[in-house]
Amino acid sequence: MKLPDSLRAQLKIPLGILLPEGQTEKSEICKHLSKDSYVITVGDRTSEKMISLGLGPSLQIIDSQERREKREPPKLAGATELTVDNPAAEITDQSIDVIKKALCMKPPTTILVNGEEDLLVLPVCVYAPKNAIVLYGQPNEGLVIVRITSEIRNKAQRLLDLME
Repeated sequence: MKLPDSLRAQLKIPLGILLPEGQTEKSEICKHLSKDSYVITVGDRTSEKMISLGLGPSLQIIDSQERREKREPPKLAGATELTVDNPAAEITDQSIDVIKKALCMKPPTTILVNGEEDLLVLPVCVYAPKNAIVLYGQPNEGLVIVRITSEIRNKAQRLLDLME
């Protein structure tokens, strides 16, 4: 599935709560987590931040890049690694299958993306378990925290359905 230009502006709107850059400390993030939260991070910087705060995700999806620049991937101790190809501005069927597989595995799990991981927030929101919290970066703005609800699943699915 390819991202049509007509959807780009809509995808810049955060799916959840946006914590501005200066307010992404552990105490603020923890307000949105519960003891049984299945934490999913999408993006290298977001994953690295959560690991550094001692809030290592159950599932991290990374591409070893930050703002299109190559970087060292964040290390999630004890994680099972899966690899997937996902070109920029696309969501491949393989990516969706690997996300579904990762969500059924014993955490922690890392999906290492060859290409770009940004859009994978959408299928993650569709297939994540009920107790999931998805975190991803909003470029130059802050951290987005998405509590998975049926409304979020439906919105993410509608956006996926609009892709070509």
